[in-house]
Amino acid sequence: MKKLRLVLIGNGMAGIRTIEELLKLAPDLYDITVFGSEPWPNYNRILLSPVLAGEQTLKDIILNDWEWYRENKINLRTGTTITVIDRVKREVIADDGSVTPYDRLLLATGSTPFMLPVPGNDLQGVIAYRDIADTETMIQTAQQYPNAVVIGGGLLGLEAANGLRQRGMTVSVVHLPGWLMERQLDPVAAGLLQQSLEQKGLQFLLGKNTASLLGDEQGRVRAVRFSDASEVAADLVVMAVGIRPNTALAEAAGLHCQRGIVVNDTMQTFDPRIYAVGECVSHRGIAYGLVAPLFDMAKVCANHLAQFGIGRYQGSVTSTKLKVTGIDLFSAGDFMGGEGKEEIVLSDPNGGIYKKLVIQNDKLIGACLYGDTADGAWYFRLLREGKDISTIRDHLMFGESGTGDTGHAGQTLAAAMSDSAEVCGCNGVCKGTIVKAIREQGLFTLEDVRKHTKASASCGSCTGLVEQILVSTAGGDYSANPRNKALCHCTDLTHAEVRSAIREHHLLTIPAIQQRLQWRSADGCTSCRPALNYYLISTWPHEAVDDPQSRMINERSHANIQRDGSYSVIPRMWGGETTAADLRRIADVVDKYQIPTVKVTGGQRIDLLGVQKQDLPKVWADLGMPSGLAYAKGLRTVKTCVGSEWCRFGTQDSTAMGKQLEHALARMYAPHKVKLAVSGCPRNCAEAGIKDVGVIGVDSGWEIYVAGNGGIKTEVAQFLVKVKTAAEVMEFTGAFLQLYRQEGWYLERTVHFVNRVGLDYVKSVILEQAEKRRALYEELLFALSQEADPWHQPQAAQVDTRQFVALNL
Repeated sequence: MKKLRLVLIGNGMAGIRTIEELLKLAPDLYDITVFGSEPWPNYNRILLSPVLAGEQTLKDIILNDWEWYRENKINLRTGTTITVIDRVKREVIADDGSVTPYDRLLLATGSTPFMLPVPGNDLQGVIAYRDIADTETMIQTAQQYPNAVVIGGGLLGLEAANGLRQRGMTVSVVHLPGWLMERQLDPVAAGLLQQSLEQKGLQFLLGKNTASLLGDEQGRVRAVRFSDASEVAADLVVMAVGIRPNTALAEAAGLHCQRGIVVNDTMQTFDPRIYAVGECVSHRGIAYGLVAPLFDMAKVCANHLAQFGIGRYQGSVTSTKLKVTGIDLFSAGDFMGGEGKEEIVLSDPNGGIYKKLVIQNDKLIGACLYGDTADGAWYFRLLREGKDISTIRDHLMFGESGTGDTGHAGQTLAAAMSDSAEVCGCNGVCKGTIVKAIREQGLFTLEDVRKHTKASASCGSCTGLVEQILVSTAGGDYSANPRNKALCHCTDLTHAEVRSAIREHHLLTIPAIQQRLQWRSADGCTSCRPALNYYLISTWPHEAVDDPQSRMINERSHANIQRDGSYSVIPRMWGGETTAADLRRIADVVDKYQIPTVKVTGGQRIDLLGVQKQDLPKVWADLGMPSGLAYAKGLRTVKTCVGSEWCRFGTQDSTAMGKQLEHALARMYAPHKVKLAVSGCPRNCAEAGIKDVGVIGVDSGWEIYVAGNGGIKTEVAQFLVKVKTAAEVMEFTGAFLQLYRQEGWYLERTVHFVNRVGLDYVKSVILEQAEKRRALYEELLFALSQEADPWHQPQAAQVDTRQFVALNL
């Protein structure tokens, strides 16, 4: 099926977030082309202020690097500006003359900074503050000149002023209103803010109206003159007086614009083939300049581009937080008060704390906090949800832990918060999501949380709260790099260090490892012995000898022990396919050994439950079928649908493909259990999307997905590669599993392995290094070439048959 063509104009945060959401929903629906006027991949514009202040680097704020675009097959054209949209021909024309057709067009052209229309605004050294180029100009100027003037005492202006002061310049902030951030703060909070910033070295000229900018003989700005004829020296003038939606391209194309590109609740413009998101948009008469609403728009837009058609954007309630180190400030809603509104105020000027809550009709409608913003997220949630606060009104000023609903005095905010409480407003992440990720995926660092949940990954204002959650959830392990965690209490060495020593020193036995690596316990423990045994046989196949006594009980018995002490036996059924003869053998065994329960498993096999341990060898012999290894840390099953052989929707023979994979991998041991599935078409009846390796048949071949998990926490498998032939399926699947066998830690599922090393790393090995991929596959085949079936070749498989003999006591 031919892909649709999607063109995105604008490589910023809103547009690329839409693409990210779209790729989750419909990864193969579009061929995507992205145009960006800047020469950079997508970066976090919100964090330009910390870059200016020297607290972060440009590399730190890149959100999607060049490799991300390549991996997702996105044609990124940086340094290219679209000049014409031809809606009749459905194509866009760039400034280099190139023409790109589209089926769907997404406009994310952002906004342009407003420059005061005063004489001298075109002098050298007069800039706006909007992008990386502006930031680099300010950094370079600070190295050569002493004086800077920032016009605009709003959020962006103060962040720019702070950054320039950090760079060593003398900075004056010019602001026409009588107090700073008049849209976000009341006069009292603004006064406290001004006092704090003055202590940092900033100077303020409030109530000043800029009349002109004066230049020197070389055409560089030298001073700012005000309407009262006073002047202030300036080698650099930064205008931060507001932004305007960038609608020029849309207007030229005949799209309806009014204070932005007008869109409906599905983010469609008046041309149904053209969508728009971000600061360029006017939705219900409102243009948003903060990141959280833009990301809300992105989710809805992606939903409709993916042809789901169920999302609606109904506007956003916004909050503000200043990104100046050492300044705690938060505001949201209508905090100015007025007739019919009740104000609750806590003011401690000496302590630098000010809190103002505005209530109307038993609902919190506004909050302004300075000096103590810990409860900002909670107040914002009450405000946004319109929750009735009448029952907690008397304690409202003391925050969530003081209401008695969710916590106790003395708790940290993180501990007191409910799981449904929102932590990251930019990305809509609640506490429960973060806690679940920390516990189930073994996260220990702030970067891990950002990667898996996106919390704290945008504006960074919730970073402190996320760190509190890490501390309260991970306890003493917080900030510890998981790669530095010891294998067990018998050693201080990590899994990686032990595996490296086994390979480097060609160690072949557990005693040799313990002696070489100075194990604390001569015998080891139940944690390290199974791990060491696996690392030995996976590193040196056919050389290291398997030690059955270092395996767990199920692998020693080659059956699953049950609650009542009996065992279950699951014979292998290749690809879930069976015969009448096999079914008769199973029925005869059930009758002969009076096995109480026969059950079809989720992996398309038959489970015989309630077998006595002493009967196991006889049951295996009478079945005459291979072991299904349902007890092992290894390949369990390859689930299949009937595929093209029978199904009228099938595009590929999934049963044959599944059987081929299962025959090849049948006796493969691994760090943990491994499950595969093969579906014959994208309807995915075999549930390949939640398997360690999932293979899905499409018209032109097969798609391979990895690192899925249908266990306690369902993890959707991630797309690895699309191939044409069954031989390629075998090679790519085998290479991935061998990489996992060689580099995964014992008892680490594929999902956790991939999360730890990164899908980028897996792809770099499997997709980009053909020789390495083939070598991994050959190493796997070599390792499996002499693996014996433990049910029918007990001596070769090192099975101690004495364990099945009943003791006569």
